[in-house]
Amino acid sequence: MPYAIDLFSGAGGMSEGLLQAGFHILFSSDINMEVEKTYKNRHHELGLIQGENTHFERADISALSGKIIYNKIRNLSIFQNSNIPDIDAIFGGPPCQGFSLAGRREKTDPRNVLFAEYVRVIADIEPKYVVMENVEGFLNTRLDNFHGLMGENYPENSLVSDILTAELESIGYVVSDLNILNASQFGVPQRRRRAIFIAHKENVSPPLFPEEYQPQISVGEAISDLSDHTPSLIPNSSYQKESREGRTPTVTTTTQGKLEFKTPLKNFTSVFNHEISKHSMEVKERFSLFQEGESNIDVRSRIRSTGIKNAIKKYPYLFWAIYNNQSLYRSTDELNRALANGNLDDSIFEKLLSKKNNRYRLDSNNIAPTVMTLPDDYIVPYNNRIPTVRELARLQSFDDSFEFLGKRTTGGPRRKVEVPQYSQVGNAVPPLLAKAIANEIKNAIKKTSLSKVN
Repeated sequence: MPYAIDLFSGAGGMSEGLLQAGFHILFSSDINMEVEKTYKNRHHELGLIQGENTHFERADISALSGKIIYNKIRNLSIFQNSNIPDIDAIFGGPPCQGFSLAGRREKTDPRNVLFAEYVRVIADIEPKYVVMENVEGFLNTRLDNFHGLMGENYPENSLVSDILTAELESIGYVVSDLNILNASQFGVPQRRRRAIFIAHKENVSPPLFPEEYQPQISVGEAISDLSDHTPSLIPNSSYQKESREGRTPTVTTTTQGKLEFKTPLKNFTSVFNHEISKHSMEVKERFSLFQEGESNIDVRSRIRSTGIKNAIKKYPYLFWAIYNNQSLYRSTDELNRALANGNLDDSIFEKLLSKKNNRYRLDSNNIAPTVMTLPDDYIVPYNNRIPTVRELARLQSFDDSFEFLGKRTTGGPRRKVEVPQYSQVGNAVPPLLAKAIANEIKNAIKKTSLSKVN
């Protein structure tokens, strides 16, 4: 059985995939208290017991070292009468906000150098294989005056991806050509492109990047059974059935200290994290303007072209909210006519659609865009509301038995320190993508073992 470490674990998306691929996660870590609660609760339910067969450490990665990690593993009860095994692989996804293509990126963002701490821990542990997942923006982010682990001073404006490659090579790893993987090609109902780095020691078999392209799963196939009231007792697709029956196995520890994988947790009778948001009538009417697959830009273009006929009767709450907060139109008839012909001032469109520029109604017949941490980026196909935590978790390929703990959402300055349920989902590595990557690492481990036998 291969042994793994999961750093920057978040709520546990990567770990779900590792377990589905048959890895024993000996050690995992994240800095946040909210994700610790979710992660440890999930693993306890699966049979990964803190201090017995796994250890989770809430810590800043700069406070971790190989010595600390090995001591935690050595103290697991399953190794009390035996030597601890070599670590086959370390998996990790340093926080991506500093590299994100959304918004401004700063060379001085402290999150940009967390990958350097990741490399430092790798150098301490010396696993056979290394995997790092990050956003596409990682590939063209540049840093100034970066000092390497082995004393290398990199020139100004160096690409982070080049620095990472050079740093891993400096500590004895062969780095595979980096790859961009789209989660939708691995059974995830979401268009989520991620940069994947894989490295390996010279004395082991090189791993491949996964290529098990699958038919795309639509939003409807993922969430059509989750209604505003009691979810359907009968799943409407094989994806929904798999989500309810579970993909991640439960485990028990044998007398030899090995994990034995068993049946996944099922969830047919209750639905976790499916609290429906309560919107005002004005907001519901605003959401109703969006047709499936339309963004703010699409709605604005369509209204300019065809107008909104008899808006005062069709959208009374929204109409009066606009009328009472504008000065261009002196009567309700005048505003009603303007809405009907679509010849509207930009300020009216702002009141009609709100200042938010990136809202999108999910298309039930297509895959979803990248799931983000802000739920009001999206409207569900079937109702005039934002998605629930569970619906976004489905779009990320989490099992229904996976329960996210902590606050459902938060806002304002608290977003800088709190990681509510919506953020836990949006920040996660999709488990099915993680599984595809982990399977290739596991295949390489098997090849290495067979070559030593022969």
